[in-house]
Amino acid sequence: MTISSERGRPPEIWGGVPAQNKNFTGRSELLELLRARIGDAATAVLPSSERQIGETTSHALQGMGGVGKTQVAVEYVYRYGSKYDLVWWIPADQPALVRSSLASLAPRLGLPPSSVSGTNEAAQAVLDALSKGDPYDRWLLVFDNAIEPEDLTGLIPTGPGHVLLTTRNYSWRDRVKTLEIDVFRREESVEFLRRRVPNAITESEAERLAAALGDLPLALEQAAALKAETGMSVDEYLGLLSERSRELMDENRPADYPNSMSAAWSLSVATLESRLPEAVELLRCLAFFGPDPVPRDILSRSSGLTRPLLSSVLADPIMLTRAVGELSRFALARVSSESRTIQVHRLVQALLREQVGAADQASLRHDVHILLVRGAPPRADEGGQWPRFGELVPHLEPARVIESDDRSVRDFVLKVVRYLYQSGNRQAAQSMVEDFLRRWQDKTGEGNDRLLLTAQSHRADILRELGDYAQAAETDEAALAQAQEIFGEDDEVTLTIARGFGADLRALGRFAEAVERDEDTRDRHVRVFGEQNPWTLRSINNLALDFGLVGRYREARELHMAVYMQQREPSSGASKVEILSSWNGLARVIRQHGEYTVARDLGEDALEYGRQELGAEHFWTLRTQRDLSIALRRAGAFEQALEMAREVHERSRRLFGLDNPDTLAAATCLANAERSAGLVDEAFARAMDTTRRYAPVYGSHHPYTLACDGNVALLHRMKNDVDAARELDERSLAGLEDKLGPDHHYSLNVAINLASDLAALGDLEGARARGTETLGRVRFMLGEEHPVALGCAANLIADLRALGEDEEAAALTEVTFPIYERVLYPDHPDVRTAKAGRHLDFDFDPPLI
Repeated sequence: MTISSERGRPPEIWGGVPAQNKNFTGRSELLELLRARIGDAATAVLPSSERQIGETTSHALQGMGGVGKTQVAVEYVYRYGSKYDLVWWIPADQPALVRSSLASLAPRLGLPPSSVSGTNEAAQAVLDALSKGDPYDRWLLVFDNAIEPEDLTGLIPTGPGHVLLTTRNYSWRDRVKTLEIDVFRREESVEFLRRRVPNAITESEAERLAAALGDLPLALEQAAALKAETGMSVDEYLGLLSERSRELMDENRPADYPNSMSAAWSLSVATLESRLPEAVELLRCLAFFGPDPVPRDILSRSSGLTRPLLSSVLADPIMLTRAVGELSRFALARVSSESRTIQVHRLVQALLREQVGAADQASLRHDVHILLVRGAPPRADEGGQWPRFGELVPHLEPARVIESDDRSVRDFVLKVVRYLYQSGNRQAAQSMVEDFLRRWQDKTGEGNDRLLLTAQSHRADILRELGDYAQAAETDEAALAQAQEIFGEDDEVTLTIARGFGADLRALGRFAEAVERDEDTRDRHVRVFGEQNPWTLRSINNLALDFGLVGRYREARELHMAVYMQQREPSSGASKVEILSSWNGLARVIRQHGEYTVARDLGEDALEYGRQELGAEHFWTLRTQRDLSIALRRAGAFEQALEMAREVHERSRRLFGLDNPDTLAAATCLANAERSAGLVDEAFARAMDTTRRYAPVYGSHHPYTLACDGNVALLHRMKNDVDAARELDERSLAGLEDKLGPDHHYSLNVAINLASDLAALGDLEGARARGTETLGRVRFMLGEEHPVALGCAANLIADLRALGEDEEAAALTEVTFPIYERVLYPDHPDVRTAKAGRHLDFDFDPPLI
């Protein structure tokens, strides 16, 4: 990277910028004008609406390529790059991928990468940082080849930096400052040609050549390259150009393409074909990729191709190197040795595709699909392989991969969907899978049915991640019924969908149904795949989650332990995410089982693993940290729990947004930590806001929404609004008992708090009756030594003493406090509160679904 330096140093951050054109000529006034105009508003470089071609009349250039918009932007970046601390180039011709380009800047700004936070969240974090000027206020973003203004809505940052767009679309005039770009002035054309082929062309010859080519920069570049490589005289070139122009005009050349460009390109291709046909075959292949850089290494995979000449070129590294070199020398492709890529101008690609017959188009497109398939990583769920997917995705739409009937290509499309989903680009994943389903649903046959059902499963996963739980469940249920009918209960596709449907049931709050479904799914996995199969372990982990949600903590603990012990073995093939998930699941269920210090210690180990292996802001690391904060709070370390809860909430809010389920859980955790630390007003405001957000995500009757109402109720009581507390607790308890039954852990927590409401209102008999009944249920469900059972007993002791029932209170005290001190410890805050005769409060933290 060489930058003209006025400040004396290049930008600290530099990414995606094409190589500088060493033959760039003229445009000085245009560049100076651009520099003067660019400012706090985005600036668009447009083709001129009118121009002169030699002595001919004016022509509209709207939409025409080759006029040099991108080259001017590139030259601006290199000429004025030293004015910026950050320069980032974003291909904008595929709007769905703009967020990915922005997201790739995140780690350079000290923000979590998309592999941690997801593409959308990483892109938004980048936009926020740029708008704030933190950590850089001198930045430049270039959106190259923008199409519709609506495509970039919300994706152009404001703030102290500069934004530059190149576009063919004149509708940008209504949105941003615009600067129209014309073809070269004649003197610029002459200067360019004489610089490109020094000592080989006179000024008068350059004048004639420029006039014939309409001063179009791309046509001039290819003509100069052809002359440099062949030594062809200008007269000979102009004669051939005239013949080619007539020939091309007879072939119904599209109006978008200037005849001078078509003829110049045709001459270069014809000459190269006579020198090295293999290079032209490679060029034709490259025409069916997208206009973005193509990784060179995927061109070395020749097996499975249908075109013999292309296969032979790609199979021979020496011939491939020669062909690439010739394309570069003839200015038909740009080759980057730094990034090991090759790139063909979109106009050259279009002209090539127009000149290829239908049969050749089909075979070339098929071979491009195969090259993309062979160039993809084997797994889409490993973050280390996502950069390669990011290189391939821009070529999928231009190559029309979605239209292929080839099974391997369709498998590849589904792998890309999975990559987009796993990396956080959920909108792009949803768009692709919906397009997949629309195009393929009319196909029949076992192979296609498998693909369609797998696509439906992916669609449901995406919908669930987006919070559309009802639609996800409907999608999975329909796909599951179809898979069972076509392939049977024990087929791989059927079982994959069944695992997803269990998650749908959990998300909908239908916990008991999820248990029944996932027990059957687990049994089928064991029978079909064996106990140690990775898919079987996933199904067991799902069942462990179900058991935790229905309060069967001992069984959940056994299953989480079994999965964790299997997945930690190197031979298991489990990913680091899966290991951390099962590790944290084990720590969480141990906490729910009442062993707070053990859960704390195990959670600390799991968190350290997550930070080392996945990073501090990976979503599973944050989930582990959130569960550890809860364990610390249960163990009595209120200040440490509060500090950790604040950190998790801030990161979750920044990475996922306020209404994401992970952020809602983090907010609930923080509100509970604030209340435990005595920050009642802060806790109340946060709990109220969070509860309002739960209903739109989960529904007003979801167990999580109802249980969070219980959190708000106990804060009402702490703020001395006991009537509001009682009313809300009664409503929450009725809803939970209706959904989960009176013996569920969530219902029991609210029942204990309701007894405290009654006591605060002076209804001691009501409190005693409620407390006595609830204590029996808690002991039966959780065990007599569970901290919740001991806390419930302590509250009842306080009510009995207030009623003057000292003998009964003493008897209950004798069997409660020695165990309480042993299960927790004598100086635990809950033990101290209970011994002081004050009521204990029981809150709710939403477990993972």
